[in-house]
Amino acid sequence: MAQNRPPASDALYERIETLIAEGVFKDGERLDEVRLAGDFGVSRTPLREALRLLSSTGLVELIPNRGAFVRQPSFTRLVEMFEVMAEVEAWCARLAAGRITKAQVLLLRQTASACEAALQVQDYHRYYAENAAFHNMIYEASGNGFLAEEARNLQRRLKPFRRAQLSFGDRLSQSMSEHREILIALEAGDVARAETVMREHIRVQSSTYEEYRLSMTERSAS
Repeated sequence: MAQNRPPASDALYERIETLIAEGVFKDGERLDEVRLAGDFGVSRTPLREALRLLSSTGLVELIPNRGAFVRQPSFTRLVEMFEVMAEVEAWCARLAAGRITKAQVLLLRQTASACEAALQVQDYHRYYAENAAFHNMIYEASGNGFLAEEARNLQRRLKPFRRAQLSFGDRLSQSMSEHREILIALEAGDVARAETVMREHIRVQSSTYEEYRLSMTERSAS
């Protein structure tokens, strides 16, 4: 149904951030509004809104009288962001292991099952959406609203990079295996294990994304 579709600007935002994460748009590249509007078949109004949204996450810089320019984070910057994300999510998992309710465990199982379904059809875009719900449930189960808010902010900034790495090699299956371990630890109330497996889950995403970007760079150079 039409009312369930995301606004045009939101869809454009997601499409452009994906292209930046995939390395299609290079760091420093000027995003020509006229060309992009033609490529995406939209007017410049939703496109400008999408670029404004991208500027709020640092992926695009809007320079008056010059236009919009891609600001691709360096590998060093991304590693730093993933390091912080790993600790924040590990903290969430640690707290959640001691505080998660039976109702939240049931909901977490449902989100894990949805991830499994996406894995079966090898749809990494769908998997990422269900994966985000899985992680959000853990943020909620931490019982710390401020920590959950900070986790979501970081999740939003790293979204295109976390999603892109899911398309590399056998990462989709590996991610699901890690989710199963996280779920087992949370169900058992194993605080130390939940913290450890979650931290490693995020660290692997960082190294996998780096491999993904290097492979894309080599492919474009060949």
